[in-house]
Amino acid sequence: MYPLTQKKYDIIIIGAGPAGSLAAKYAALNGAKVLMVEKKQEIGTPIQCAGFVPDASEVEELIPELTLPVEMKKISKKCILSKTNKQRLIAPNLKSKEFDVNGFVLDRRLFDSDLAEQAVKEGADILCGTAAKEILSGSKEHTVKLNGVFGAAEVIGKIIIGADGPNSMVGKTFGLSHSRQINTDAGEAEPAAGIPYERGIGFEYKMTNVNIDTDTLEMYFGNEYVPGGYIWIFPEGDGKANVGIGLRNSQSGEKMSARSLLNKFITEHPEASEKLKDGKIMSIHGGIIPVAGAPDKTATHSAMVVGDAAGQVMATNGGGIPFAMAAGKIAGEIAAAAALEGACGRQLSVIDYENEWRNAFGNALDSSVQARKLMDKFMGSDTLLNAAFKLIPADKLKEMQCGNIPTSLKKGLNLLLR
Repeated sequence: MYPLTQKKYDIIIIGAGPAGSLAAKYAALNGAKVLMVEKKQEIGTPIQCAGFVPDASEVEELIPELTLPVEMKKISKKCILSKTNKQRLIAPNLKSKEFDVNGFVLDRRLFDSDLAEQAVKEGADILCGTAAKEILSGSKEHTVKLNGVFGAAEVIGKIIIGADGPNSMVGKTFGLSHSRQINTDAGEAEPAAGIPYERGIGFEYKMTNVNIDTDTLEMYFGNEYVPGGYIWIFPEGDGKANVGIGLRNSQSGEKMSARSLLNKFITEHPEASEKLKDGKIMSIHGGIIPVAGAPDKTATHSAMVVGDAAGQVMATNGGGIPFAMAAGKIAGEIAAAAALEGACGRQLSVIDYENEWRNAFGNALDSSVQARKLMDKFMGSDTLLNAAFKLIPADKLKEMQCGNIPTSLKKGLNLLLR
C-alpha cells in the first residue's frame, strides 16, 4: 500500500505527537527500521493543547534527575508564538500572586509537524490519515492492522510503541493503562491493574483583539466560573491569546458545560472580562487530559506507552510536553537497542524503559498527583481557596506545580481544612 515502503519494521509507533516523533527519531538515529502511524490527516491538527512549555532550564531545575532532549532545549523559532517570563495565579477573591517562569507559547501545529519531519529526515517512515485498528501478537512479532485514506494494510513489527493519547489502543491491548479491562491472548476481558483512571477535559478558544499582558501566563480559580479547575489566558503575541478551561467531572459534575462556563468567564469575570471584551474567537479546540499519573506498568518485553498514553502529565496543571519528549527519546533509544539485540539472536526486551523514565521524572509525576489530591480538598470552597492562596508563598506555588510541597506547608494546609 502506498506510501508504505515495506511490510516489516523493527519498531512501529502509533501516534505522531511529540512523544511518538521523538521515539521515531531516536530509534531511526540508532539504526532501527521505524514506521510511525498517525490517524490525523495533518500532523498537529486539530489542536488539543494550550501549547505552553516552560524553558528546559526551568523544568530541570525543579526536577534535577531529568535531562531533557535537545529538541526541548532548542525549539525552532518558527514554532514559537510568544515568550513568557511570568505566571500569575488569581484567587476567587481576585487576590493574585505571581512568580518568574521563562517559557514559550507554541504553535502546536508547526511544533508537532517539525518534530515529525525530524524523524523522517533520520529515516523513519510515516503514514498519516491512517488508524491502527488492531494488534495481533505472536511469539516474536506483532501484526498491526491499519486502515485509512490509503486503504487497508497489515504491517509487522518486533516492537510496538503507543504514543496514541489518553485513550491509547496500545495501552489497552497490552495491559499498559488505567482501563478497567484488558484483552488477554484468549480474547477475554480481565480487570486491569492500576488505580482508577481520572481524566480532565480542556476546552479553549483562540482569540484575537485582546488586551492582555504579552509576557505573562494567567490562571484563574473560583467556583463561580470554573468549579474544581482553572481557566487560563496564555498570550500568543500580536493581540492574540489562548483562553481555555480545564475541568474534571469528579470536581465539577458531569452536567457542567465547559463552553458555558468559559463564555461566562469571558463576559462576566470582574477582571478578565475587561481584558477580553473586544476579543473575537478565531478557532475552537478541545481534548482529554490524563491527571491520574502513570499506570502501574508502561512496558512489556516488546511494547511501551509514552506521553499521554502513559499518563506522563503533571496532574497539578495538565502540562506534559517536556515529559512526553523525554519519554519518547528514552523509548526510541531502548527500542532500537532491543531490536539490534534481537537481530543478533539475543532475547528482545524493552522492559528497561520502565525504570529509565521513572528514574528521570517518575517521582515528580507521583508527587504531582498527591499535590493535586491535596488541593482538591480546597477546590470546592472559595473560602478555603482564598485562605490557601494567602498561606502559600508565590515561589512555593511554582514548586507545587511539580508536586513539591514542603512538610511545613502541608501541615499548614491541613490545618486550614480542620
